Amino acid sequence: MGIDSDTAQWLLDLLGQDVRLNEPMSRHTSFRVGGPADVLARPRDLTTLVRLIRGAGERHLPFLVIGGGTNLLVRDSGIRGLVIVLTGAFRDIADTGDASEGIGLTAGAGCRLQEFCRYAMDKGLAGMNFALGIPGTVGGAIRVNAGTRLGWMSEVLRELYVLQPDGTEQILRRADMDFSYRTLSWKPMTSEKAQPIIVRGVFCLTPADPASLKREATKLLADRRASQPTRLPSAGCFFRNPPGEAPAGQLIEAAGLKGKQIGGAAISTHHANYIINREKASAADILSLMELIQETVNDKYDIDLKPEVHIVGS
Repeated sequence: MGIDSDTAQWLLDLLGQDVRLNEPMSRHTSFRVGGPADVLARPRDLTTLVRLIRGAGERHLPFLVIGGGTNLLVRDSGIRGLVIVLTGAFRDIADTGDASEGIGLTAGAGCRLQEFCRYAMDKGLAGMNFALGIPGTVGGAIRVNAGTRLGWMSEVLRELYVLQPDGTEQILRRADMDFSYRTLSWKPMTSEKAQPIIVRGVFCLTPADPASLKREATKLLADRRASQPTRLPSAGCFFRNPPGEAPAGQLIEAAGLKGKQIGGAAISTHHANYIINREKASAADILSLMELIQETVNDKYDIDLKPEVHIVGS
């Protein structure tokens, strides 16, 4: 374990049963791989989260905030420092009333994205159906501007409640945020190591017929199940689609890599932009397959594929 006994005791005093030492990250990622985190914490409320962040800063303890771990690959050596998981709390959904552009809903960063989509649908509010079938949490979806050809988080998000790295609370308006493909950046710009922590988002949706929304949802989910592998662990699409080129999955398939396997990791025969954990894969297996894909596609098409999945760990 990479933390001293005083820091471990402080965490235990603050969090009690909500902290685990030397916790395997394979239990907390959709890939089901990853070595241990020195410490994993699930703060039960905002006050505890603020105390945790401020205390980590005072102790120079690095931390990583995650949600559902669905867009994350943790290396086999694990994560030095503290992992903060927001899915234990921060899951509330609330109506914020009418707004000038529609109806407002607030969702906590730890709320499952599918739960939020279903809530909006049941309320007869359109705007979130595009996200049906996308795994993970609201906070994670905001962070990567999750979306499909049918819509993006950036199109419905209006405000963010965040914690700065020093634990101070802040409200970010839509004008404070810069969204692009799979990316959210902030105004003023901050470094990668000093990103604000998303606590909750405020969304603006529009009234619609619930029955019509549910019919649309049934079709969207059926299409997603037909086009994407869902039975084996993965992190969703592994690579970003390169701008101005064919989609990453099409390039990988054209390069003859569909079904290729290294160790326990394989390129899905269902969708070539999915790397799946087929047979107790290690993170090293997945990374080796990633490198093979990048090298092959670059050699054949002179295109540099960039991972969409966040790779972390020492």
